[in-house]
Amino acid sequence: MRKVDLSIEFCGLEFQNPFLLASGPATARSEMIERAFDAGWGGAVTKLLGLKTRPSPHPYIAALTFEGKAIGLGNIDSIIYPLDDWLQKIENLKKRYPNKILIANLTGDADTSSWQEMTKKVQDVGVDMLELNLSCPLTGEERTIGALVGQDPKLTFEVVKWVKEVANVPVMVKLTPNVTDITSIAKAAEKGGADALSAINTVLGFVGIDLETMEPKPSVNGTSAFGGYSGPGIKPIALRCVAQAAKSTKLPISGVGGISTWKDAVEFFLAGASTVQLCTAVMFKGYHIIDRLKGGVSDYIRDKGFNSVKDIVGRVLPKLTSIEKLDFTYQVIPQVDKSKCIKCELCRLACRDAGYEAIELDEENLPIITEEKCGGCGLCAQVCPAGAIFLKQRR
Repeated sequence: MRKVDLSIEFCGLEFQNPFLLASGPATARSEMIERAFDAGWGGAVTKLLGLKTRPSPHPYIAALTFEGKAIGLGNIDSIIYPLDDWLQKIENLKKRYPNKILIANLTGDADTSSWQEMTKKVQDVGVDMLELNLSCPLTGEERTIGALVGQDPKLTFEVVKWVKEVANVPVMVKLTPNVTDITSIAKAAEKGGADALSAINTVLGFVGIDLETMEPKPSVNGTSAFGGYSGPGIKPIALRCVAQAAKSTKLPISGVGGISTWKDAVEFFLAGASTVQLCTAVMFKGYHIIDRLKGGVSDYIRDKGFNSVKDIVGRVLPKLTSIEKLDFTYQVIPQVDKSKCIKCELCRLACRDAGYEAIELDEENLPIITEEKCGGCGLCAQVCPAGAIFLKQRR
């Protein structure tokens, strides 16, 4: 069997594989990062570090559930760990794991001195790369950190420029999705001298309300705040942001947001990411998911006839265009594989109540498509749980 090369060069650094732990609860302690490295992760981004510390309320996590299953997480985790407490930990991690990539996630005030001081300190103890957190939605009222910097192209440019003046390691800027146009921020980071982009941080949200107590979630003694939403639900937003950043800049990109499986990772590679970062999936299932991630990506690359991850990076980008440039003459018609149909009637209900009323049932309760009525929207194929409906080009 042909061997697939999962290593990837990113900003001049050699990653054993493209899978990183994103900055978050899974990298809150150096002992946790050690276990992740032992499990096979290619790199890790520390939890948020800064010169000014900040506590977090408790509890700070609440799940978004659907039919009793947690499908995403909302968090108000606002903690900033003291940078000085992590310097020895970073040095020890790099001594023990010289072939793993360790990235420091940093936040600072909107001034030159704090960013440059942090940069000098972490690179002096051997960190491989910096990730500038210009994207955390939990910024508080001081309006000088996190997304409130990353929502302003001018401030983004300034912070990156300050860091690059003293940095001797690659500088990656973590983008926020909570903007009208992420390309303007990506371009500002590139203009400031950024070596890479990571996209995206969590989406500002409000995860829910406890209907019994009428308290917002997560409830901190009866009150809460808007926080960051993460998990599979933000994947379409993250994919869009990665593709937009890849098409608008020349910078390498680390994809973050909603990645749970190897298939998700492959989509991010195809959309322009060279590495991917995971957090919420690890919070749900643990570090051991790395084996399935590496195995699935390897099999996919081999089955498609490629040799390495870099061979598939960005291959979808030429196929992304504006709606006006799509082929409006192209028409499709659904076809039914009756051998797969489970007679659930979901296709008929969807078409009747949200489509073209083009599906009826025969005497055996199998769907029949009335081509003259069908508008080719594709809804029926999407709601079919059995894969019994597929779309074919209409003659």
